[in-house]
Amino acid sequence: MSLQHTVSRRGFVGGLTTALGYLTLKPHAYAWAQGVGGASLAPRVQQGLDEYDAFAKLANNENPYGPSDVVLKAMTRAFKYANRYGYPDGGIVEEIAKHHGVKPENVMLGAGSGEILDVSCSAFLIGDEKIVGSDPSYSILYQHATSLKADTIKVPLLADFRQDIPTLIKATRTHYRNVGFVYLCNPNNPTGRIVTRQEVRQLLDGIPEDVPVLIDEAYHHFVDDPGYATSVPYVLEGRPVIVARTFSKIAALAGMRLGYAIAPREIIQRMRPFSTGSVNAIVKWGGVAALRDTETQAKVKKVTLDLRAKTTADLQALGYSTIPSDANFFMVHLRRPVQPVIEEFKKKGVLVGRPFPPMLEHLRVSVGTAEEMSRFLTAFKEIVPQARTASG
Repeated sequence: MSLQHTVSRRGFVGGLTTALGYLTLKPHAYAWAQGVGGASLAPRVQQGLDEYDAFAKLANNENPYGPSDVVLKAMTRAFKYANRYGYPDGGIVEEIAKHHGVKPENVMLGAGSGEILDVSCSAFLIGDEKIVGSDPSYSILYQHATSLKADTIKVPLLADFRQDIPTLIKATRTHYRNVGFVYLCNPNNPTGRIVTRQEVRQLLDGIPEDVPVLIDEAYHHFVDDPGYATSVPYVLEGRPVIVARTFSKIAALAGMRLGYAIAPREIIQRMRPFSTGSVNAIVKWGGVAALRDTETQAKVKKVTLDLRAKTTADLQALGYSTIPSDANFFMVHLRRPVQPVIEEFKKKGVLVGRPFPPMLEHLRVSVGTAEEMSRFLTAFKEIVPQARTASG
């Protein structure tokens, strides 16, 4: 199957159309398009959609190829449950448990892994508890902690942009009584660098045994380094480890919102009251199909890693270094403030990552399609015309 599949996205939309076919929507659509005071909103809405579709979207680490045929077909079939509460869900929790060799009691669904991170904060940051984590890392987690009036003990990255495991251990032991959990993003966002299996064990063995560790494996599927391993086995050992996974990246379901946590039963029970339970029927069926569709995952991984290697090599040839990455994105060192460059890329129809303090001269770029990466490189040469000269 080609990555640029022709599924029947038409069939997917057709499933929705069939499901709604007996409803008369035209009057509502007409009223919406007319807008307030009779002024038509339709042209503006369409213009916004056209503009969005025209961008090369390299900002949010998405899968540019979309869900596979089998996933789309599974979701299309599930539209018949769209109007039900107690619907069949395809056995998504059981499928996840089987996939990882754990029990269903070790699994909790979330609306993307972002909800898993939010729930972890709500469950473990009570009173004066703090997060211990690396800086920079996935900042949305830290922002949620701040909204709960919790603090974060941030440990700077090492000179090679790896996470500083000995210092994370030291910070956790120093503040032991006030640590709600330790956060490890692996591979790390925004750098793409991994924490090796030996370093994960070093961390778990080096901190007090009752301190929970949240390990975010959103980019697990793109790792090609033999020194890396998932941390799910620690859950089987009974360690207080929470592994967060998502269908947003390799399975291309970012807009559908599906993720999950794998953790010991008692930790899942502690987290569950803070879960919204808002995962929709359609994406649950898509998730089951995605877990089984290992062939498409392998193709997405290969083309992504090939394009990442080609693009970073081209940037190196222009005199700009990149951080070694094991994710579907990379960071290039611009040697200049990144914010104005981001704006220049947008003017040229290319969306790139936001600033990540304190790395304010590094630009994070998601790996898109071959055409999108070509557009990125063309824009890069126009925005930074002295690249080769600047390298000396």
